[in-house]
Amino acid sequence: MSAGLNLAQLQAVHYTDGACLVLAGAGSGKTRVITMKIAHMIEKGMDPKRIAAITFTNKAASEMRERAGHLIGKRAKDVLICTFHALGVRMVREDGHVLGLKPQFSILDADDVTGILKDASGGTTDMATARQWQWVISKWKNMGLTSEQALAQAADDNERIIATLMARYEERLAAYQSVDFDDLIGMPLRLLRDFPEVRAKWQAALGHVLVDEYQDTNATQYELLKLLVGERGHFTAVGDDDQSIYGWRGATLDNLKKLPVDYPHLKVIKLEQNYRSTSAILRAANNVIGPNPKLFPKTLFSELGEGEPVRVVDADNEEHEAERAVARIQSLRAASNPPPDWKSFAILYRANHQAKPFEKALRKANIPYKVSGGTSFFDRAEIKDLCAWFRLWINNDDDPAFLRAITTPKRGIGHTTLAALGAFATQHKQSMFGALFNGMLPAAIPKRAMDGLHEFGRYINYLEYSARRVHGAEEARTFLNDWLKEIGYEQHLYDNEDSEKVAAARWSNVMEFCDWMAQRAGGQIDDTAGAVVAKETKSLLEVSQTIALLSTISEREQEQDMVVLSTLHASKGLEWPHVVLVGVTEGMLPFKLDDDEGRQQKVTDDVLQRLQEERRLMYVGITRAQRTLAVSWTKKRKKGREMVSAQPSRFIAEMGLDKTTAREDPREKLKALRAEFAAKKALADSTPPR
Repeated sequence: MSAGLNLAQLQAVHYTDGACLVLAGAGSGKTRVITMKIAHMIEKGMDPKRIAAITFTNKAASEMRERAGHLIGKRAKDVLICTFHALGVRMVREDGHVLGLKPQFSILDADDVTGILKDASGGTTDMATARQWQWVISKWKNMGLTSEQALAQAADDNERIIATLMARYEERLAAYQSVDFDDLIGMPLRLLRDFPEVRAKWQAALGHVLVDEYQDTNATQYELLKLLVGERGHFTAVGDDDQSIYGWRGATLDNLKKLPVDYPHLKVIKLEQNYRSTSAILRAANNVIGPNPKLFPKTLFSELGEGEPVRVVDADNEEHEAERAVARIQSLRAASNPPPDWKSFAILYRANHQAKPFEKALRKANIPYKVSGGTSFFDRAEIKDLCAWFRLWINNDDDPAFLRAITTPKRGIGHTTLAALGAFATQHKQSMFGALFNGMLPAAIPKRAMDGLHEFGRYINYLEYSARRVHGAEEARTFLNDWLKEIGYEQHLYDNEDSEKVAAARWSNVMEFCDWMAQRAGGQIDDTAGAVVAKETKSLLEVSQTIALLSTISEREQEQDMVVLSTLHASKGLEWPHVVLVGVTEGMLPFKLDDDEGRQQKVTDDVLQRLQEERRLMYVGITRAQRTLAVSWTKKRKKGREMVSAQPSRFIAEMGLDKTTAREDPREKLKALRAEFAAKKALADSTPPR
């Protein structure tokens, strides 16, 4: 079972006696270690149901579940492999009643939260300000603060206003029987901390907890982990302090510092052998990360050979940089027989807006590409419309879902009626749906409007009743098609789009979504990760309950043969044979540190921390590359509407490259120019004369 593991990996797999920290350098095989450790514990007699492996993304959970399945077969399905948020949902669904939550609570998305905050302010603010409030409240929740605690430690008037709004926001969430994503960590923490019987139940249920990407945990997640594992402390934290790049969303390296203090017998195991990159690439990575202070010093090494030298490429401006990146891709393909697939190449950058010139250059060269981290399927308006209806079936008290469903498609119920209903519901401390059937409502709303509201209320009750009884793929597909016809949703799309083509594309998304829902009802897709499995059928209502947690529609996206454009943050955990790291200039990477210069010492410390995180981001970018890496910078870059002079990032010098090999080889440049010329000629030859 443990064949092919190196000594450090073997140690990490076999240590099960207590708290264990596995410092897994980039490309050191951490997922393999986690799945092997799960297999080892089962082999030694632990019930698979008592093992939990917690990840940060559905994709990571899916990959881990798949690997565990290959390794240990059917028993893998009993292991709890899920994200922190999916675990939170499970805990709150089972035990949330002690907090006053019913099992069918709703999970609000970011747009719902923004809308509620806007409403809590009296509707006087714009969406941009509401989104800023949302970030601050999310940060406070991740720090484990309630609105009272946030108000008590508010630093200025603005924070006091936000803390007051947070209190109103919390009241509304309770009234709507809803939670936001931060609550899916905060509420399980409260359950374990404040209710001894719940804590005892979960500690008895879990014999060993493994946490992937431990360096990305925030303060609340760490407290949750401590309470889950109890004093026995049987857990394995797998992480890398050099890849901690999510400080802006609450992740803290303090969690790594606390482990040896909270668990004095902590076993620390370092995985330093990299199985991904060549020695030339790893040397650049080790040099870049060198200046950062070390919690647990380590140096990655590779046995894959020296490989191609890391290249530094300069360009006049962003357009020129994009042309050179494309020429490099063409040159690398031309130099190999057969040429590598397009998906072997990635162009990585610091911020989303940097993608534009590269998209343009790739289109011009007829090279297929995809921008990673684009709009999620669930962020499309038509999918959010349907999800609002499903949420209302599950939880009648979900006011944001009520408002979206009753107005999409329009059913002759105007804003005045809804405003009156909202005021009545607030006055009587009811949800808007609950208020529909309050005997005193007719006194507040005209009869014609009341008829429309009652008709909608009865229809929702009918749909909820029916969805509970619809099982299997065919029944679900028929039910969803009939429902969409009844509400006239296809016509609604065509009426509200100027272009028939756009309306048809949106309707096609709706059909794909319904088919996907039907497959889940038929038990063909696993709820938590999207993996195709044989499971028992579910009712359509049960399927609807899982949707808010899912970030992607496809059960397994086919890997398309395309060049990948991605931000550095989105690239974490991925790898490509050939990487071009672009826009590596001062002010972009590291990102705008000079704004804070000349302020007080406290802020200077903050700047230092930000610089260290930016350096880790550069390190992550370098370690995505397997065989070749080029790092490019521009002598000028756009700033607003102006072109300003730019300097190469300090990180380029920190890579410590041999000056004779770092600059792009003139022969390589000539090869790239020839490839670019050949591509242009081929394009011209293939374009029919006008």
